[in-house]
Amino acid sequence: MSVGEARPHEAAALHVTGHALYTDDLVVRMPHVLHAHPVPAPHAHARMTRLDPGPAYAIPGVVRVLTAADVPGVNDAGTKHDEPLFPGEVMFHGHAVAWVLGETLEAARLGAAAVAVDYDPLPSLVTIADAIAADSFQGAQPVLARGDVDAGLAASARVIEGVTELAGQEHFYLETHASLAQVDDDGQVFVQSSTQHPTETQEIVAHVLGLASHQVTVQCLRMGGGFGGKEMQPHGYAAIAALGATLTGRPVRVRLTRQQDMTMSGKRHGLHATWRVGFDDDGRLQALDATLTSGGGWSLDLSEPVLSRALCHIDNAYWIPNVRVQGRIARTHTTSQTAFRGFGGPQGMLVIEDVLGRCAPVLGIAPEELRRRNFYVAGQTTPYGQEVRHAERIDRAWQQVLDTSEFAVRRKEIDRHNSQSPHSKRGLAITPVKFGISFNFTSFNQAGALVHVYKDGSVLINHGGTEMGQGLHTKMLQVAATAFGLPVERVRLAPTRTDKVPNTSATAASSGADLNGAAVRDACRQVLGRLEPVRERLGAGAAWEDVVRAAYLDRVQLWAAGFYRTEGLSWDAATMSGSPFKYFAYGVAAAEVEVDGFTGAYDVRRVDIVHDVGDSLSPLVDIGQIEGGFLQGLGWLTLEDLRWDTSDGPHRGRLATQAASTYKLPSLSELPADLRVALLPHATEDGVVHGSKAVGEPPLMLAFSVREALRDAVGAFGASTGSTSGVSVELASPATPEAVWWAIEKVRG
Repeated sequence: MSVGEARPHEAAALHVTGHALYTDDLVVRMPHVLHAHPVPAPHAHARMTRLDPGPAYAIPGVVRVLTAADVPGVNDAGTKHDEPLFPGEVMFHGHAVAWVLGETLEAARLGAAAVAVDYDPLPSLVTIADAIAADSFQGAQPVLARGDVDAGLAASARVIEGVTELAGQEHFYLETHASLAQVDDDGQVFVQSSTQHPTETQEIVAHVLGLASHQVTVQCLRMGGGFGGKEMQPHGYAAIAALGATLTGRPVRVRLTRQQDMTMSGKRHGLHATWRVGFDDDGRLQALDATLTSGGGWSLDLSEPVLSRALCHIDNAYWIPNVRVQGRIARTHTTSQTAFRGFGGPQGMLVIEDVLGRCAPVLGIAPEELRRRNFYVAGQTTPYGQEVRHAERIDRAWQQVLDTSEFAVRRKEIDRHNSQSPHSKRGLAITPVKFGISFNFTSFNQAGALVHVYKDGSVLINHGGTEMGQGLHTKMLQVAATAFGLPVERVRLAPTRTDKVPNTSATAASSGADLNGAAVRDACRQVLGRLEPVRERLGAGAAWEDVVRAAYLDRVQLWAAGFYRTEGLSWDAATMSGSPFKYFAYGVAAAEVEVDGFTGAYDVRRVDIVHDVGDSLSPLVDIGQIEGGFLQGLGWLTLEDLRWDTSDGPHRGRLATQAASTYKLPSLSELPADLRVALLPHATEDGVVHGSKAVGEPPLMLAFSVREALRDAVGAFGASTGSTSGVSVELASPATPEAVWWAIEKVRG
């Protein structure tokens, strides 16, 4: 059986040898391609008073300048109709007001610089604090509530309040946004796009061009990373390429440079949270009253469902009987923030982890004990009313990490080290993860697949999911091979295309394998059902190839369209209640760090992880996802520091961290020297393909353990004995060495 085998990624050899083709690699295979370059606005907020493309045509090689006047359909690149493809009002620094097509990229760049544009600058809001002060909000303002918060706080033995601020995060996929469009003799538009949501890219391209969806085909060969940044944001770039191809009759390529990508595309939502929390005498949570304000940027994009998921994950793994959490989306003059691995879940979960990390010393309870006392147990429900199934797995994973990491022994060793070392301190922490799997929007929880069995017995599968390096295609090959009882080598996977599997959902919400795997299996079972009478006639020992050949001669249909819809989901967005998730994925991580008291620099010495993936479809892929997700979370929490110019000067609103030279990314050097990852055993999940669970997003939150270990180490600087007892540490996010040093200075004082 192929499912459950530890197999390498299906394209691993192509990746490491450079033979894997990505969207922009196709340009050299296509003659007469035009190159597109944006005309970026130099203001965070301004009204465009004049746009004269004339000077650009004086540049040799410039073929066409695209403006709003060229749009035959709807001048909008979003699904909320609040994102003009060609804006009249500039809403962020770097906003593209026009695009220039050139015979070469250099010609297009020079042409873009020559386009004459006049602006009338307007006041701008750059930070979440700016927006709160100006009462600048957009979209829905949901409230998640259960019980009586006021009574719960009044009855609490201890009530503590505070503010938690979380930074955003740049996706920094290796492949920047890229699209390549061409038009055939019948006016059919074909777009190759680096997109997580080909169907939505198809829809946006169609409505910009004034076409029906059946006149536009979008294909995603593969992506060099996505992480959510290519769920909504590729559509406008694909539309520019398609519009240019339609107007010129030539293929058009859009590929952003790294600086353009960082300047123009959305990021993880930053968050500002105010909270009051009540505990009883034993440190058990009694009530939580909080307001979460996310930084949405200039338009809505996916900010509403991101905020909804943040609210639904503020409990993380903890039972809170009385909850009231209000959410709102700040409207600022920055890039429109978007989906990012975890989709608001990390932000909501980090709030409660910050609360517990800060309150534990005040309560006089060890952080690990405070967390464990508040775990969900069987029969309890989330604040939105969904039962927490398999809640015992939280405690089981927790105990496994405590045992295998020798947590208690190392705790004593660290305390001893800290008492003897005045200038460097070590910290140790353990944190849980409970993450709901399914799209917030119930309708998105569907998938299709197309499976062909050819006369020679070989198999070709198409499905609606996209491959961004996460191993989805590898798992789909294993699912199909297992269904047919064939070696994986007998199955091939075709690129994701909207004319093969229509109306697909985005490859997001960690649901790619669940949804598409079930659809692939459904198609395979349909074919097998038709083959069964043929197999019975030929005898049980008949070879697969003989059965297929005989079925063809008998005129038996050897292909099938599979479909899957996740059952048992319900969600009322108005009341913020229901059962929006198919199941919860669980995980636990323990981290040890060492911090230099002179500089705030730190080293992650060891991390132990136990993660619940159900019965793994592909263990090697899953362990890679856990390691990668953890490291990306580590980057978000400790390294990656987005900075916008907040001055009142001419560069106000400009993203200052526009490249890897100014934006610190996690790499091999940040990987813990000792990283131990184990999959939770005996964790079969009912009602999903082969008992497996999603693995894309949940591991990112395992990195909370590192942030809490840093808090533990910082606290040790505040006590002469090295003990952290009684020292409440406030730690900025990201906890960069600079931020850690300032936290050390505060506890020393």
